[in-house]
Amino acid sequence: MKALSVRQPWAWLILHGKDIENRNWPTKYRGPLLIHASMKYDYEGAGWVKENFPKIKLPSLFMGEVTTGAILGKVEVVDCVAASKSKWFFGPYGFVLRNPVEFEKPIPFKGMLGLFDVPDKLLGKVQ
Repeated sequence: MKALSVRQPWAWLILHGKDIENRNWPTKYRGPLLIHASMKYDYEGAGWVKENFPKIKLPSLFMGEVTTGAILGKVEVVDCVAASKSKWFFGPYGFVLRNPVEFEKPIPFKGMLGLFDVPDKLLGKVQ
């Protein structure tokens, strides 16, 4: 299955309602996409979320609530756009996401750049 590495807290947000993932490259891919939390945390982005969406309670990095270096769940990519009314769109391209599913247990895995393949046998029962 295809996967995409995303920094935290963005990976968590995708699985909790963020409906678009901004990239500087487009994709023709449509279908299921695993969301991998990279090892890096976007402190500036977390500050922006807290300032602009105070009702969203991000998991705490310092309390050990943030998982990194693992596949956290999956979504469906339904489109790739260059413009959107989504509050999460900043462009230049946005992968339009639907049907987020957070896995009960994160699956440790090393991420990669771009879309990458994860062996089906690693996913086991979560598919």
